[in-house]
Amino acid sequence: MKMSCKKLWKLLIDKDMNKTDLRKAAGISSSSLAKLGKDENVTTDVLVRICEALKCNLNEIAETVSDNEE
Repeated sequence: MKMSCKKLWKLLIDKDMNKTDLRKAAGISSSSLAKLGKDENVTTDVLVRICEALKCNLNEIAETVSDNEE
């Protein structure tokens, strides 16, 4: 299984935000944002910061999917 952040990108569209807006609002690094874009591992601190910035829960920005699903 792996984590998918497709929900995050959809939420950004709904909130009329781009990735740069998210990076600044959440106080995360460009490298963390790049990892999210590639569905690579990031720390839980990064995910919590994003949730705080977007005022949402973790299940609203990420989900687990099987390796061959996505």
